[in-house]
Formats: sequence, structure tokens, C-alpha cells
Amino acid sequence: MDHSDSPRPGTPPTGDPVAAAYAASIRDRLTALGIPETYGVDRGLTLQPEADVLEVARVVADGRRIELQPEVAAAWRAMVAAAVVEGITLLLISGFRSVQRQQEILERKRAAGETIESILRVNAAPGYSEHHTGRAVDIGTPGCPPLEERFEETPAYGWLSRNAGRYGFSLSYPRGNPNGLVYEPWHWLHRVGDRG
Repeated sequence: MDHSDSPRPGTPPTGDPVAAAYAASIRDRLTALGIPETYGVDRGLTLQPEADVLEVARVVADGRRIELQPEVAAAWRAMVAAAVVEGITLLLISGFRSVQRQQEILERKRAAGETIESILRVNAAPGYSEHHTGRAVDIGTPGCPPLEERFEETPAYGWLSRNAGRYGFSLSYPRGNPNGLVYEPWHWLHRVGDRG
């Protein structure tokens, strides 16, 4: 397949004024955080658009609403139902996250004394998080602390590794990924239209 017309990672599509304005706002956010403008290109990451249509996929005990794009929420529910049949419980830990919320997370960590370099190993810069799309899910399971690498040792992770593709989900940041992000066995992206 010829990708010669595809934008390079980190660059918006050409000729789209809305995309250009979004890219400019992201550059401003990166500058404010002390992140180089070349972050996306350097990391092989693409600007991620913010979802504009979302639905509640889970309400957690504290009342927090986790939202996903409708198609992704439907795929999530179907995957959870299939896992339950095999005795596996999948918990939705996180879904949509706005660009503003991503910036707040980075600012909070910097205020706590973390360096921007260490933060960017764990969190994508604002504008580059797959969570902006409403298609990314962070998954947990009972008995395993959320968002920890040991999730890969759970039956839930094993089930996802074998079955998630059937529902359009794939692991975004495997061990040794080229994006400079830590291994995240809990983070899966729904690739709209894909079914493994």
C-alpha cells in the first residue's frame, strides 16, 4: 500500500483549516509545557483528534463517568460479554480524556517535581494521547491494581491477547515500542473498522 500521501507522524493533514488550527493550539500547549514542537515527529506519534460524539460506557463507584465513542462503547460491551462467558472480568478504568485534561495531568506531575522527560515516558503530550479520540481504553481486572505492568500476568490480559482483535482492539504500547512510552499492557485502542 502506498502511503506517500499520508502525513508524517506528528503533522496534521494539509489543506484542512480546522486541523491546522488544532495543530497550532497543540504547539502552543507544548511550548507552555517546555516540550519541543518536534515531539510528535521525534516520537513517531500522530496528532489525535478529540472525539465530539461520546457516550457513557461505565459509571464508577465515585460517580465518575467513563466515555467512549458509541461504536467503541458497543465493541467494548460485546468484548466484555464474551470474556464473561469464559470467566474473565474486564473493567474499564479509563476512556476519553480531553486535551485540556491531559495538559492538567502533565502540569500536576511537573508541580510535584517530576521532569518533563520522565513524565513523557508515562503520558503522551497533550494532543498526542489516544485517549483524546474516545477509542482508547485502559483495562483492569479484579485483584490487580490498575495501570500496573503486572496486569500482563493476569488471565484477563491473556484473554485480551488472544481475543481483543476480534472486537477491533489492539495493544498500543507493547514492550520496546518505538514511541518512547513505557510498556502499557492495560492500554488498548479500538481501530474503527478493524476486526482481527
